Amino acid sequence: MSASATNTKSQVSFESTPNPATMKFLLHRKVTDEGFDCPTVQEADRSPLAAKIFGFPWTSSVYVGPDFITVTKQDWVDWELLAHPLSGLIQEHLDRDEPVVVSFIQTEEDDTNDSPMVRNIKSVLNREIRPVVALDGGDIVFHKYENNVLYIHMKGACSGCPSSTITLKEGIETRMKELFPEISEVVSV
Repeated sequence: MSASATNTKSQVSFESTPNPATMKFLLHRKVTDEGFDCPTVQEADRSPLAAKIFGFPWTSSVYVGPDFITVTKQDWVDWELLAHPLSGLIQEHLDRDEPVVVSFIQTEEDDTNDSPMVRNIKSVLNREIRPVVALDGGDIVFHKYENNVLYIHMKGACSGCPSSTITLKEGIETRMKELFPEISEVVSV
């Protein structure tokens, strides 16, 4: 499924993701430098738009990406009923110049105390892995590297996606082991 809501200022479009419960809404403008997950309404305080989307009882989670938002719905409702109205709501929010993101929090990726190995891992995740995963409305965030195991968070459309295990093991883990032979495993937390 792919479509758009039109207006005079910008155009919000949406597309399916590999996760059937999640739809990706393309904002066509940058709203944040760093994506963040809103798995509950309590964690949507950084995004007035995410908080607004949580006003609907079918919302399961929201992920705010640099230029997109992914919304995960509950199983009892279909995207055929939700996608166009939600696209319109997002469009209206943007047209009114209401903020999508209100504050930025320093992430652990900014930690200057990281070992050279951790800095290299984060660099590859940011440069190679995250842009590819973002195409499907998801994100991969470094959690920790310990005892030759890389721990990551899968967010947005990746969280709960039926194909996330394949993405993790055959995509991310394979690439990270190619670049860093000392990594024995990549694990999602």
